[in-house]
Amino acid sequence: MVPQYMEIRWMQKEGSFVWPGGARAAVSLSFDDARTSQTDTCLKILDFYGVKATFYVSPDRMLERIEQWKKAAADGHEIGNHTVTHPCTGNFDWSRRNALEDFTLEKMEAELVEANRLVKEALGIEPVTFAYPCGQTFVGRGEGTRSYVPLVGKKFLAGRAYMTEFLNNPEVCDLAQLSSAAMDGLASMDVITQIQKARDSGSWVIFTGHEVADKGFQVTRAATVEKICEWMRDPASGVWSGTVAEVAGHILSFRPQVTKV
Repeated sequence: MVPQYMEIRWMQKEGSFVWPGGARAAVSLSFDDARTSQTDTCLKILDFYGVKATFYVSPDRMLERIEQWKKAAADGHEIGNHTVTHPCTGNFDWSRRNALEDFTLEKMEAELVEANRLVKEALGIEPVTFAYPCGQTFVGRGEGTRSYVPLVGKKFLAGRAYMTEFLNNPEVCDLAQLSSAAMDGLASMDVITQIQKARDSGSWVIFTGHEVADKGFQVTRAATVEKICEWMRDPASGVWSGTVAEVAGHILSFRPQVTKV
Protein backbone atom coordinates (compact mmCIF):
# COMPACT_ATOMS: atom_id res chain seq x y z
CA MET A 1 0.00 0.00 0.00
CA VAL A 2 1.49 3.33 -1.05
CA PRO A 3 -0.58 6.21 0.34
CA GLN A 4 -0.35 9.63 -1.26
CA TYR A 5 0.63 12.26 1.28
CA MET A 6 -0.82 15.71 0.71
CA GLU A 7 0.65 17.63 3.63
CA ILE A 8 3.76 15.70 4.65
CA ARG A 9 6.94 16.46 2.74
CA TRP A 10 10.31 14.72 3.15
CA MET A 11 13.11 16.85 1.76
CA GLN A 12 15.69 14.92 -0.29
CA LYS A 13 18.73 16.07 -2.18
CA GLU A 14 18.21 15.97 -5.91
CA GLY A 15 19.03 12.52 -7.24
CA SER A 16 19.12 10.89 -3.80
CA PHE A 17 16.99 8.04 -2.54
CA VAL A 18 13.25 8.65 -2.06
CA TRP A 19 10.46 6.50 -0.69
CA PRO A 20 7.28 6.12 -2.78
CA GLY A 21 4.35 8.48 -2.46
CA GLY A 22 6.20 11.06 -0.38
CA ALA A 23 6.67 8.65 2.52
CA ARG A 24 9.46 9.27 5.01
CA ALA A 25 10.12 5.64 5.94
CA ALA A 26 9.18 2.09 5.07
CA VAL A 27 7.71 -0.58 7.34
CA SER A 28 7.48 -4.32 6.70
CA LEU A 29 5.64 -6.75 8.94
CA SER A 30 6.98 -10.30 8.75
CA PHE A 31 5.98 -13.53 10.45
CA ASP A 32 7.91 -16.78 10.67
CA ASP A 33 7.19 -20.52 10.50
CA ALA A 34 3.63 -20.58 9.06
CA ARG A 35 2.07 -20.87 12.51
CA THR A 36 -1.65 -21.68 12.42
CA SER A 37 -2.50 -18.48 14.30
CA GLN A 38 -1.14 -16.54 11.34
CA THR A 39 -3.82 -17.90 9.01
CA ASP A 40 -6.52 -18.07 11.68
CA THR A 41 -6.00 -14.63 13.23
CA CYS A 42 -3.27 -12.50 11.67
CA LEU A 43 -4.39 -12.59 8.04
CA LYS A 44 -7.90 -11.50 8.99
CA ILE A 45 -6.53 -8.39 10.69
CA LEU A 46 -4.12 -7.55 7.88
CA ASP A 47 -6.75 -8.00 5.19
CA PHE A 48 -9.26 -5.83 7.06
CA TYR A 49 -6.79 -2.94 7.01
CA GLY A 50 -5.35 -3.67 3.57
CA VAL A 51 -1.82 -4.24 4.89
CA LYS A 52 0.35 -6.77 3.06
CA ALA A 53 2.88 -8.75 5.11
CA THR A 54 5.69 -11.22 4.44
CA PHE A 55 5.33 -14.76 5.75
CA TYR A 56 8.47 -16.90 5.94
CA VAL A 57 6.94 -20.35 5.89
CA SER A 58 8.09 -23.75 7.08
CA PRO A 59 6.78 -26.01 4.30
CA ASP A 60 5.39 -28.75 6.55
CA ARG A 61 3.36 -26.26 8.57
CA MET A 62 2.29 -24.45 5.41
CA LEU A 63 0.74 -27.66 4.08
CA GLU A 64 -1.45 -27.94 7.20
CA ARG A 65 -3.31 -24.79 6.08
CA ILE A 66 -2.59 -24.95 2.38
CA GLU A 67 -5.88 -23.41 1.18
CA GLN A 68 -5.46 -20.42 3.49
CA TRP A 69 -1.88 -19.92 2.31
CA LYS A 70 -2.99 -20.11 -1.32
CA LYS A 71 -5.50 -17.37 -0.61
CA ALA A 72 -2.92 -15.28 1.23
CA ALA A 73 -0.57 -15.42 -1.74
CA ALA A 74 -3.40 -14.61 -4.16
CA ASP A 75 -4.35 -11.63 -1.98
CA GLY A 76 -0.88 -10.11 -2.31
CA HIS A 77 0.91 -11.25 0.81
CA GLU A 78 4.49 -12.35 0.24
CA ILE A 79 5.48 -15.95 0.90
CA GLY A 80 9.19 -16.25 1.66
CA ASN A 81 11.77 -19.00 2.14
CA HIS A 82 12.61 -20.11 5.70
CA THR A 83 14.39 -23.39 4.81
CA VAL A 84 12.86 -26.86 5.02
CA THR A 85 14.10 -28.03 8.45
CA HIS A 86 14.74 -24.70 10.25
CA PRO A 87 18.37 -25.39 11.26
CA CYS A 88 19.76 -23.35 14.15
CA THR A 89 22.69 -23.67 16.51
CA GLY A 90 22.96 -26.97 18.36
CA ASN A 91 23.02 -24.99 21.60
CA PHE A 92 19.22 -25.18 21.34
CA ASP A 93 18.24 -28.66 22.52
CA TRP A 94 15.53 -28.90 19.84
CA SER A 95 18.07 -28.19 17.07
CA ARG A 96 20.88 -30.42 18.28
CA ARG A 97 20.27 -33.06 15.60
CA ASN A 98 19.91 -30.37 12.94
CA ALA A 99 22.64 -28.00 14.05
CA LEU A 100 24.17 -25.30 11.88
CA GLU A 101 27.54 -26.33 13.32
CA ASP A 102 27.16 -29.58 11.36
CA PHE A 103 26.06 -27.94 8.11
CA THR A 104 28.15 -27.14 5.06
CA LEU A 105 27.43 -24.48 2.46
CA GLU A 106 26.40 -27.25 0.07
CA LYS A 107 23.93 -28.68 2.58
CA MET A 108 22.48 -25.23 3.23
CA GLU A 109 22.12 -24.56 -0.47
CA ALA A 110 20.16 -27.79 -0.79
CA GLU A 111 17.83 -26.56 2.00
CA LEU A 112 17.18 -23.30 0.18
CA VAL A 113 16.57 -24.93 -3.17
CA GLU A 114 14.23 -27.56 -1.73
CA ALA A 115 12.23 -25.02 0.29
CA ASN A 116 11.68 -22.93 -2.83
CA ARG A 117 10.64 -26.04 -4.74
CA LEU A 118 8.12 -27.06 -2.10
CA VAL A 119 6.56 -23.60 -1.92
CA LYS A 120 6.34 -23.33 -5.70
CA GLU A 121 4.81 -26.80 -5.94
CA ALA A 122 2.18 -25.97 -3.32
CA LEU A 123 1.40 -22.33 -4.13
CA GLY A 124 2.58 -21.81 -7.69
CA ILE A 125 4.97 -19.03 -6.69
CA GLU A 126 8.70 -19.05 -6.01
CA PRO A 127 9.97 -17.14 -2.95
CA VAL A 128 12.28 -14.23 -3.71
CA THR A 129 13.29 -13.30 -0.15
CA PHE A 130 14.65 -15.38 2.73
CA ALA A 131 14.61 -15.27 6.53
CA TYR A 132 17.54 -16.78 8.44
CA PRO A 133 16.21 -19.29 11.02
CA CYS A 134 16.95 -17.92 14.49
CA GLY A 135 18.62 -15.00 12.71
CA GLN A 136 21.83 -17.05 12.49
CA THR A 137 23.90 -16.69 9.32
CA PHE A 138 26.69 -19.28 9.72
CA VAL A 139 27.42 -22.94 9.06
CA GLY A 140 30.22 -25.05 10.54
CA ARG A 141 32.37 -24.43 13.59
CA GLY A 142 35.78 -23.06 14.52
CA GLU A 143 38.15 -22.56 11.59
CA GLY A 144 35.59 -24.23 9.36
CA THR A 145 32.86 -21.69 10.09
CA ARG A 146 31.44 -20.04 6.98
CA SER A 147 28.87 -17.33 6.44
CA TYR A 148 26.01 -18.31 4.17
CA VAL A 149 25.06 -14.66 3.56
CA PRO A 150 26.80 -14.75 0.13
CA LEU A 151 24.70 -17.79 -0.78
CA VAL A 152 21.51 -15.95 0.18
CA GLY A 153 22.73 -12.87 -1.68
CA LYS A 154 23.19 -14.96 -4.83
CA LYS A 155 19.83 -16.72 -4.70
CA PHE A 156 17.45 -14.12 -3.28
CA LEU A 157 16.49 -10.50 -3.67
CA ALA A 158 16.83 -10.08 0.10
CA GLY A 159 17.65 -11.96 3.31
CA ARG A 160 16.16 -10.96 6.66
CA ALA A 161 18.04 -11.43 9.92
CA TYR A 162 16.41 -11.28 13.37
CA MET A 163 16.68 -9.30 16.61
CA THR A 164 19.31 -6.90 15.34
CA GLU A 165 19.74 -3.44 16.79
CA PHE A 166 19.94 -1.14 13.78
CA LEU A 167 17.49 0.26 11.25
CA ASN A 168 18.00 -0.39 7.55
CA ASN A 169 19.44 2.67 5.82
CA PRO A 170 18.15 2.36 2.22
CA GLU A 171 21.29 3.92 0.77
CA VAL A 172 23.78 1.52 2.37
CA CYS A 173 21.95 -1.53 3.77
CA ASP A 174 23.02 -4.99 2.66
CA LEU A 175 19.90 -6.55 1.17
CA ALA A 176 21.31 -10.01 1.89
CA GLN A 177 21.31 -9.45 5.67
CA LEU A 178 18.62 -6.98 6.60
CA SER A 179 17.96 -6.02 10.18
CA SER A 180 14.65 -6.87 11.81
CA ALA A 181 13.21 -6.10 15.23
CA ALA A 182 11.30 -8.59 17.36
CA MET A 183 7.59 -7.81 17.57
CA ASP A 184 6.61 -10.60 19.97
CA GLY A 185 5.43 -9.39 23.35
CA LEU A 186 5.40 -5.70 22.45
CA ALA A 187 2.58 -3.25 23.03
CA SER A 188 1.47 -1.27 20.01
CA MET A 189 3.11 1.96 21.21
CA ASP A 190 6.45 0.17 21.58
CA VAL A 191 6.26 -0.78 17.91
CA ILE A 192 4.99 2.62 16.79
CA THR A 193 7.85 4.30 18.67
CA GLN A 194 10.33 2.24 16.64
CA ILE A 195 8.52 3.18 13.44
CA GLN A 196 8.74 6.84 14.39
CA LYS A 197 12.51 6.47 14.86
CA ALA A 198 12.73 5.01 11.38
CA ARG A 199 10.67 7.92 10.07
CA ASP A 200 12.99 10.43 11.71
CA SER A 201 15.98 8.92 9.89
CA GLY A 202 14.29 7.97 6.61
CA SER A 203 14.97 4.28 7.28
CA TRP A 204 13.27 0.93 6.71
CA VAL A 205 12.19 -1.03 9.76
CA ILE A 206 11.21 -4.69 9.52
CA PHE A 207 9.34 -6.39 12.36
CA THR A 208 9.32 -10.12 13.01
CA GLY A 209 6.57 -12.03 14.80
CA HIS A 210 5.59 -15.66 15.31
CA GLU A 211 2.29 -16.61 16.93
CA VAL A 212 -0.49 -14.01 16.77
CA ALA A 213 -2.69 -14.28 19.84
CA ASP A 214 -3.37 -12.60 23.18
CA LYS A 215 -0.60 -14.16 25.27
CA GLY A 216 2.01 -16.90 25.38
CA PHE A 217 5.54 -17.68 24.20
CA GLN A 218 6.73 -16.04 20.97
CA VAL A 219 3.42 -14.23 20.63
CA THR A 220 2.74 -10.97 18.85
CA ARG A 221 -0.45 -9.64 20.36
CA ALA A 222 -3.37 -9.52 17.95
CA ALA A 223 -4.31 -6.11 19.38
CA THR A 224 -0.80 -4.85 18.58
CA VAL A 225 -1.07 -5.95 14.95
CA GLU A 226 -4.47 -4.27 14.67
CA LYS A 227 -3.35 -0.96 16.18
CA ILE A 228 -0.16 -0.85 14.07
CA CYS A 229 -2.17 -1.40 10.89
CA GLU A 230 -4.69 1.25 11.89
CA TRP A 231 -1.89 3.72 12.68
CA MET A 232 -0.06 3.10 9.39
CA ARG A 233 -3.24 3.63 7.35
CA ASP A 234 -3.42 7.23 8.53
CA PRO A 235 -1.60 9.44 5.97
CA ALA A 236 -0.22 11.43 8.91
CA SER A 237 1.93 8.45 9.87
CA GLY A 238 4.26 9.30 6.99
CA VAL A 239 5.22 5.70 6.30
CA TRP A 240 4.95 3.28 3.40
CA SER A 241 3.90 -0.24 4.37
CA GLY A 242 5.19 -2.89 1.97
CA THR A 243 6.33 -6.49 1.90
CA VAL A 244 10.04 -7.22 2.23
CA ALA A 245 10.21 -7.97 -1.50
CA GLU A 246 8.42 -4.75 -2.42
CA VAL A 247 10.67 -2.55 -0.30
CA ALA A 248 13.86 -4.37 -1.31
CA GLY A 249 12.86 -4.04 -4.95
CA HIS A 250 12.34 -0.31 -4.54
CA ILE A 251 15.74 0.08 -2.91
CA LEU A 252 17.37 -2.00 -5.64
CA SER A 253 15.89 0.32 -8.27
CA PHE A 254 18.20 3.03 -6.90
CA ARG A 255 21.21 0.74 -7.32
CA PRO A 256 21.40 0.17 -11.09
CA GLN A 257 24.98 -1.02 -10.79
CA VAL A 258 23.81 -4.09 -8.84
CA THR A 259 22.84 -7.06 -10.96
CA LYS A 260 21.01 -10.03 -9.44
CA VAL A 261 22.17 -13.37 -10.90
